[in-house]
Amino acid sequence: MEKLSFKSYVWKCVIGSEIVYMLCLVGGFLPWRSQKGIELHHALFETLPGFTWISFGSFVWGLILIGAISYIFGAYIVWMHNSSLVKT
Repeated sequence: MEKLSFKSYVWKCVIGSEIVYMLCLVGGFLPWRSQKGIELHHALFETLPGFTWISFGSFVWGLILIGAISYIFGAYIVWMHNSSLVKT
């Protein structure tokens, strides 16, 4: 196995999570669930610190928060993978 590229892997994690975040926000406006389901969807987003459904400030704050968490997660995975490779 080869080492993971820190920059490539971490930014793929960040970009992927930002796309999923935006898709989930859009999904909160689609009427394909019951009213209770929509309320639950909104409530789950409001578990993010400082997030209120839906305001521009919360949208930007969510992007920043999800990006930061994804960056940390990606960096941790790269470190775990690269540090655990067996050297022969």
